[in-house]
Amino acid sequence: MKVNVQSVNFTADKDLVVFVNKKVESLEKYHDKIVDGEVFLKVQQTSEKENKVTELKLNIPGHDLMVKKEAKTFEEGISLCSDSMKRQLMKIKEKERELQH
Repeated sequence: MKVNVQSVNFTADKDLVVFVNKKVESLEKYHDKIVDGEVFLKVQQTSEKENKVTELKLNIPGHDLMVKKEAKTFEEGISLCSDSMKRQLMKIKEKERELQH
């Protein structure tokens, strides 16, 4: 799966990009037809500590899935996104199984 990581208003370091890629690629265990993934990392200009916005978008035939989370760090954000996306993928897989029977 191809994962496109885009950082907005800052430059993501190599370790963060590797971490994001690993997290997103691990989602392939839950759905085998993921075409590609896009991750947007944004820093919001606010006084709050939770100013890191992480968006994860996956393209699956027939579905475009999107998750958006705010956290203190991008690592935490991508972990939250990954967990949420995992649940969505499992729901879709379940529905596809029901349709086949």
